[in-house]
Amino acid sequence: MAGGAARVLLAALLGALPAAAERELRFRPPAEAPVRLFTEPELARYDGQQEGQPIYLAVKGVVFDVTSGKEFYGKGAPYNALVGKDSTRGVAKMSLDPADLTHDITGLTEEELKSLDDIFNNVYKAKYPIVGYTSRRILNEDGSPNLDFKPEDQPHFNIKDEF
Repeated sequence: MAGGAARVLLAALLGALPAAAERELRFRPPAEAPVRLFTEPELARYDGQQEGQPIYLAVKGVVFDVTSGKEFYGKGAPYNALVGKDSTRGVAKMSLDPADLTHDITGLTEEELKSLDDIFNNVYKAKYPIVGYTSRRILNEDGSPNLDFKPEDQPHFNIKDEF
């Protein structure tokens, strides 16, 4: 009898909720979209050329959704050359030269590396949501694991969120 009474009480409580509130309780989307891993061809699809599609830019292997800055990164915008790829070198050198639009930081000066860190932390991490990482960040060219990758060193990583 106690179980039956509990079912009646639960039904009464649920019946007291407006239909919209009940749907919201049942179908609430997650607070944040999960991050994902992007290959170069996948990231290239988010280059700002298609109306209504998100615009993604990777810096230091971290993929940011820069859609809110469409006037800077969208089709025909001043920094559109940076999107749809990992443009770490271009950001460090403040360059839109196609040769600099790469993840490769080989040969950058100390000043350029400092500039990269400042822009990464004070512009991209401060203004734009992280939507993923480039596969190059955790995998080597041959697909083997990058042994230098440490999840705990990643932006927005919190070990308690992993369990």
